[in-house]
Formats: sequence, structure tokens, C-alpha cells
Amino acid sequence: MAIHRLHFEEFDEVDYELIAIHTSLEDYRLAYFINQKLPVLLSKNKNEIQINIKEGTTFFSRFFFENIEKDSCWNLIQNKNEVVLNNQEIKQNLFENTMMNVATKVFLLPEMKKVDFFLKIENSEMASTEIIKKINSIRSLSAAYSVETSTIKSKNNLIF
Repeated sequence: MAIHRLHFEEFDEVDYELIAIHTSLEDYRLAYFINQKLPVLLSKNKNEIQINIKEGTTFFSRFFFENIEKDSCWNLIQNKNEVVLNNQEIKQNLFENTMMNVATKVFLLPEMKKVDFFLKIENSEMASTEIIKKINSIRSLSAAYSVETSTIKSKNNLIF
């Protein structure tokens, strides 16, 4: 019987492109504009990305498109969200026993806090420069650029 050995180097390859998007648009409007500019049909995915932190749990919205014929997969992912803690009792002299909601910002990729959305593309037939050029042509976008995945420390948050 033959022995087949696997090396860890075989699994280190990055098989996706990551594009950072800066915009004030809502997630559904951004997905709509990307659908107009690129040959994709991003739609809201019921399976949002869940992140647990000590303050609580938050869900990041996700828009998804899969082309089975070309074996490509596109994900538009929200990077910023909030965890709201209810019923925080704050005691002060003026407002005794005041109940307040406290919000904590949570990021999908904490090392890139200024990015609003990420477009994760697996096996695209288009060049990333062409994709970025078309995304940057959307009026309400501030910037879109490619992210070097080797610089990301929290890569595990992009596994879904």
C-alpha cells in the first residue's frame, strides 16, 4: 500500500482575492451597485457571520454570489458592527439608578478598522485590477483597493 504524505506548505496558498471598500452606502445599496457594474448577482445570505467577544455576540451582514459553471464565489462582507449591552446601571449623583444602553464597536478584521466592507472573491475569471476599476466607478464610493492577505492577522474571520 502506498503512503501519501501531506505537507503544510500545500495548505498555505491563498485561494481568494480581498478588496477593501470605503463607503457610506448601506450594504444592500452597495450590493446593488456592484451587481450593476460587475457580472454578478449578489444577494443577501441568511447565514450572517457571527463574531463572539466578551461584551456579547454580533452578526456581520453577508451578500453572496456563486457561479457553479465557473467555480467562482463572491462575498460582500460588512466590516463594522456594534454590540449593544442593555440595562447598564449607572449611578451618578444627579441621575440615580439610570438604565443606559452601551454600544461597543466590533470589526470583522480589527487591523483594518477604517474599511467599511470587504469583497472576497474566490476563483474569479476577471483580473483584480479590472474589478477594482469597475468598483471605483461607483459614485458613492470613497475608495476600493486590493488587500494583501499575508498582512492580515485575523484571517480566520474570513473562513465561512
